[in-house]
Amino acid sequence: MRKNKILPLLLVAAMTTTALTACSSTPGSSVENSKKPLVWFNRQPSNSSTGELDMDALKFNDKTYYVGFDANQGAELQGQMVLDYIKANAATIDRNGDGVIGYILAIGDIGHNDSIARTRGVRSALGTGVDKAGAVDPSPIGTNADGSSSIVKDATIEIDGKTYTVRELASQEMKNSAGATWDAATAGNAIGTWSASFGDQIDVVVSNNDGMGMSMFNAWAKDNKVPTFGYDANSDAVAAIAEGYGGTISQHADVQAYLTLRVLRNALDGVDVNTGIGVADEAGNKLDEGIDYRYSEAERSYYALNIAVTAANYKDFTDSTKVYSKVSHQLDTAKSPEKKVWLNIYNASDNFLSSTYQPLLQNYDDLMNLKVDYIGGDGQTESNITNRLGNPGEYDAFAINMVKTDNATSYTSLLQQ
Repeated sequence: MRKNKILPLLLVAAMTTTALTACSSTPGSSVENSKKPLVWFNRQPSNSSTGELDMDALKFNDKTYYVGFDANQGAELQGQMVLDYIKANAATIDRNGDGVIGYILAIGDIGHNDSIARTRGVRSALGTGVDKAGAVDPSPIGTNADGSSSIVKDATIEIDGKTYTVRELASQEMKNSAGATWDAATAGNAIGTWSASFGDQIDVVVSNNDGMGMSMFNAWAKDNKVPTFGYDANSDAVAAIAEGYGGTISQHADVQAYLTLRVLRNALDGVDVNTGIGVADEAGNKLDEGIDYRYSEAERSYYALNIAVTAANYKDFTDSTKVYSKVSHQLDTAKSPEKKVWLNIYNASDNFLSSTYQPLLQNYDDLMNLKVDYIGGDGQTESNITNRLGNPGEYDAFAINMVKTDNATSYTSLLQQ
């Protein structure tokens, strides 16, 4: 079976000199680029400061959708997972016996809706959140050894008749010197600094994703037997649960990857968008709404639902790139002929997108008869990606993963030329 790879940088850079064309070059097709199917995925078009959705981008044309996961539901799950672990292990989790359960928090991107939701989810569940403009403040605190921070507050929790204080000792955005966020290496360096400052005051490590979580786990937490909680259910994180990693959240990447390509396939075939999603297709593919996903018509958005992965069930999640059995059936080429799709990953080095999401996409593109060109960005600028969409006319559909959620027009402007 065909497996498309991310185009080499030097090759695709040469494509930037190719003139933009207004219409598809597919034989027999004269569809304007601005009218072709478009799916935004993983990063929802929105204002990074307020979270307000960019409805112009989400309604770019009548074949435009967003595919992601339910960030708030997943954030609540992560927070509850951490709280449940603390309650179940109170007798041993307070490493220095001072009655204070201290945790540190790795924040991925202060302007990313998912990162904001996860920070709020943990602080809400643990009771350390402080209200700001009607919602929990998701800002990094720096350090908070004495509990005097105005961004978070100390909380109390009673377990088996004993009252503990819960304190966020430190948190920061994990951005490297080049400006890339969600940076695992930065998280690994941060845990070195924090452990030197706080030592056995650190009882729990929490991260907005598994990439940063595993970096901190391998650098310090594993050897010191400090439970670490992440998000994404990456294969290495799931396997590490057997070695003391506290848990992670599966954002149902198998469902997200399927939906990303399925909404394009349906638009290309001219069938109802819900075909093979909420309604079975002729091959028998069908998801269960309310269990696997939810759909918001007003937001033109499909959201996969999350699942907590802990020591109790982690063996069910050891292969994060396995196609979801409910939607694993090959489409008929007579009714769904091969079409060409341009798809970008905002950062080719992103652990979740490169090791889990893209392999899933590559499995599903075969099942859906889609020839996909995968483009890997540098995680820093949109131009590193858009410069490589030299001839949009040669593609039948587009799947876009922005660097920043504010920057949808960087892509739609190309499709309108």
